[in-house]
Amino acid sequence: MGRVQNQVAVVTGAARGLGQAISYRLAGEGAKLVIGDIDKLGLEATATKIRNGGGEVITLVGDITEEETASKLIKSAITHFGQIDILVNNVGGSRNSKIWQMPVEDWDYTIRLNLRGTFLCTKAAVPHMIERKSGKIICLSSGAREGTPWTAYYEGGAAYSASKAGIHGFMRDLALELAEYSINVNCVAPGPIDTEIAGAKLRKLNETVDFSPNRMTPFGRLGQPSEVADAVLFLASDEASYVSGHTLAVTGGR
Repeated sequence: MGRVQNQVAVVTGAARGLGQAISYRLAGEGAKLVIGDIDKLGLEATATKIRNGGGEVITLVGDITEEETASKLIKSAITHFGQIDILVNNVGGSRNSKIWQMPVEDWDYTIRLNLRGTFLCTKAAVPHMIERKSGKIICLSSGAREGTPWTAYYEGGAAYSASKAGIHGFMRDLALELAEYSINVNCVAPGPIDTEIAGAKLRKLNETVDFSPNRMTPFGRLGQPSEVADAVLFLASDEASYVSGHTLAVTGGR
């Protein structure tokens, strides 16, 4: 029996990177998956690997920062599998620049991408969890919520840091709101992780700048997506039944 055997998990941003790794990990531990992303080909690749491994998964292509899409994603889980036990709010990203150079449109894009989708998916899932008086909600925050040296010094990342601090605050309040319904709400906060998109850039910084991820991270290396997925699995499992309102840092000691 897997650690989340026969539980139904919704994962956003599952076409690649952390969302993909989280989906694989939960499926490998027995969860039935509903996964969403705007990238149809990437999403199908994730689903195909899960199915080839004997897992059950359905997909929804769309932008979960739109209320209709977020609601449809959650309804798909309930309609197809009859319930939702785990929600992983993973969708995120940024458009970085120094604050005095940042277009308002890039600030709005980053805040919307990181906060709005998390809000909408959570809003759609919570009534069902309240009715069942159980559920696990895991949001992806970031070590950037405290500021990230290699981003701040060389590029600028105030919008991303603000949005991920917002995810942390959202989770803290929601954990209090939902405690009476036995719903656990937590965050995982990754540090510099070697994903498809971020990895090449992070490795280049390690080779060229003083305030690099490896130099500023006590473990002296980039994290792997699987290490973030392991933290999400823990918070989704019964092993974390008395953990709520917590941000679990997966940041190599930073």
